[in-house]
Amino acid sequence: MKEGAFVVVEGIDGSGSTSVVAELAANFRVQKRPVHATCEPSGGPFGVTIRQILSRSYAVPGRASPAFGWATMALLFAADRLDHLETEVLPHLRAGELVLSDRYDLSSLAYQSATVEPDVSPLAGDPVAWIRELNRQARRPDLTLVLDVDPDVAAERRKGRGGKAELYEKLELQRRLAALYADAERLVPGDCVVHIDANLPLPLVIAKSIEAIERR
Repeated sequence: MKEGAFVVVEGIDGSGSTSVVAELAANFRVQKRPVHATCEPSGGPFGVTIRQILSRSYAVPGRASPAFGWATMALLFAADRLDHLETEVLPHLRAGELVLSDRYDLSSLAYQSATVEPDVSPLAGDPVAWIRELNRQARRPDLTLVLDVDPDVAAERRKGRGGKAELYEKLELQRRLAALYADAERLVPGDCVVHIDANLPLPLVIAKSIEAIERR
């Protein structure tokens, strides 16, 4: 059986990646195309731990801000990614399905490198290279859709959904992340990356995303 395609949707918090994955999956199911939607952090043991840290429901000593423990977070995300691949992504790809993932290793490259403080860690000299090495065994996506959105627009969206702000949801950091995502090709050289204007209404974002997937 021909292997399916692996498509990743990326962007800052509030870019709409979760909604886009859900809408894309629904669209392809209507077309009777085998599709599997997933996300990172995953629902596995490492992913559950990461989600507890992000929501601040799990207190980790010395992790009061994203700048502290960036390397530990990079390690946790890499472990979750390999577990996610082996237990969920690869089996569905081998079954010939289109796998849509809300986030992948581009998130690690952006978020962890954006939270490095040179005076805190000896690894800070070249964090991107180190994070790449951690994820060296991760299967490359067939296509990465980067949802580019104005950080202030994304902040309003996050405010609208309510709830307590997560670990990385600080406007200054999100602005740094938006700049990194705008230059995503540098972070994942060789990958097929398509930028989508996520300031547009969701139906237009979905239409442009479907066009990019079908073209690929």
